[in-house]
Amino acid sequence: MDPLLSLQDAVATPFWLDDPRRPRATPSLVGSTTCDLLVVGGGYTGLWTALVAKERDPSADVVLVEADVAGGAASGRNGGFCESSLTHGLANGLARWPGQIGTLERLGRANLQAMEDTLARHSIDCDWERTGSLVVATEPHQVEWLAEEAGTAARYGATTTVLDGDAARAEIDSPTFLGAVWNKSDVAMVNPARLAWGLKRACLDLGVRIHEHTPALSLDEHGAVVSVRTPFGRVTTHRVALATNAYPSLVRRHRLYTVPVYDYALMTEPLGEQQLASLGWRNRQGWADPANNFHYVRISADNRILWGGYDVVHRSRVRAEHDRRPETYATLARHFFRTFPQLEGVRFSHAWGGAIDTSTRFCVFFDTSHHGKVAYAAGFTGLGVGATRFGAEVMLDLLAGEYTERTALDLVRRKPLPFPPEPVRSLGIGLTQRSLARADRNEGRRDLWLRTLDRLGLGFGS
Repeated sequence: MDPLLSLQDAVATPFWLDDPRRPRATPSLVGSTTCDLLVVGGGYTGLWTALVAKERDPSADVVLVEADVAGGAASGRNGGFCESSLTHGLANGLARWPGQIGTLERLGRANLQAMEDTLARHSIDCDWERTGSLVVATEPHQVEWLAEEAGTAARYGATTTVLDGDAARAEIDSPTFLGAVWNKSDVAMVNPARLAWGLKRACLDLGVRIHEHTPALSLDEHGAVVSVRTPFGRVTTHRVALATNAYPSLVRRHRLYTVPVYDYALMTEPLGEQQLASLGWRNRQGWADPANNFHYVRISADNRILWGGYDVVHRSRVRAEHDRRPETYATLARHFFRTFPQLEGVRFSHAWGGAIDTSTRFCVFFDTSHHGKVAYAAGFTGLGVGATRFGAEVMLDLLAGEYTERTALDLVRRKPLPFPPEPVRSLGIGLTQRSLARADRNEGRRDLWLRTLDRLGLGFGS
């Protein structure tokens, strides 16, 4: 069958958001109000910030404003991998903060457990499965990489198992699998939209005032307070947590620290019993390959396969028209059937995309402004499902002026290098993407451009 026929009935809507259980939007803000803490942004970062703030101090008056609906952007469109890493993987963290990586890994695992505990405490049903994940070798040169990765991860506390080709295919049957590493302790699978909606409901239950369809237009300081203007109102507050991620920050100096890149995914129709049996996949782990242009793959609660990644497209700004990219859907469909030939005839029900807030160090960074009244977290670079909760804790620490184990981290104290302005930015990103693709075709060997970025602390593998 022509792989493109599998896309014939796919709707251009994120699967997770196409759910009749989607909650109704809260009313927009009309008029002026005051509060103790204003959170700008209703994705994971903002929702966690509001929730943790109320758990820390139930008497705090917290307001959250969201330009669209809670969870409608990256938080409702991602693959649903919730990882403990705060640094976009151990290798990236070890390269940048070798003296603190042990602490970062420990705090990341504590953060993941705190998430799980919060879901239980607030009865948030989001298909949470603590399955771990596989990194799968699909090229011969990657097999050695995985053995090294498993050894490093084990030294920093991960529970890992190295699988040869037969053992990897016994977990998930694909003729492309040559080996794998299974991290059993540090990854959960989750329905990302239902996680966001559950956090929203928990916030409302604790008394957070949430106003959706309420974009924040400007931020101004007035002595001891800060005011944020919206289309039909204004919020005056003592503290502001900015959680806009890929969208332009209200603090202009932050805007050069992130760029939006677009990622795309497909979701199959539900698989039947024979199709599931042909795959194995009894342990339901998510998996990814270690290439620079990599795939991420998982099975949903209703036994669909999410197939995402590979193409990452830089855009100068976030726009709805960038959420669709038929040429990437076609590439993903061809790769899917090459990986799972036994699923010939399966069709995709959904095809979508969304923006990722990328920073030059490929993980979250922090800042404060307006004499400490405003805190900012962004740059999660596609690994924010878990790390956003940590980001919320850090922002609240910073706004409280508290010196904690979190705020003492170089991850928090130092910002990444900013991206250069256009057109240099697009030229540099384009050159980097071409070099990364060339490395994938050349057994992972990095060219002069990539080696130079490595020396400057800007290098990244996947």
